[in-house]
Amino acid sequence: MDYTISAQVDTGFEKTIENVTEELEKEGFGVLTDIDVQKTLKKKLDKDFRKYRILGACNPEIAHQAIEEETAMGALLPCNVIVYEDSGKVFVEVIDPEELASVTGNPELDGMASEMKERMKEMVQRL
Repeated sequence: MDYTISAQVDTGFEKTIENVTEELEKEGFGVLTDIDVQKTLKKKLDKDFRKYRILGACNPEIAHQAIEEETAMGALLPCNVIVYEDSGKVFVEVIDPEELASVTGNPELDGMASEMKERMKEMVQRL
């Protein structure tokens, strides 16, 4: 099952984080959380790991509509965007909002999820 929207990018890791944040803003999303998995694993487990960040992105208007429609939808938010390095290459992957909304079984969320998916696809394409 393909549950992400993904791309390999030509920019370095830190620049990609900046670009993703800027492009998310253009689509009406803010970054609510920024988890540095590499630092966390080093600190908590003393394990070395590749560069890997999880950005929790949220569009307040769409999130509000979704939570109004399906109260438990908040458990699935924010939408995660990962940026990671693998073998010297940088990748961006975004959770597919349609896949995320499908777990609720609520068809009233379909339109919102489709809109978010299109915005995320456009964001990734601009990277």
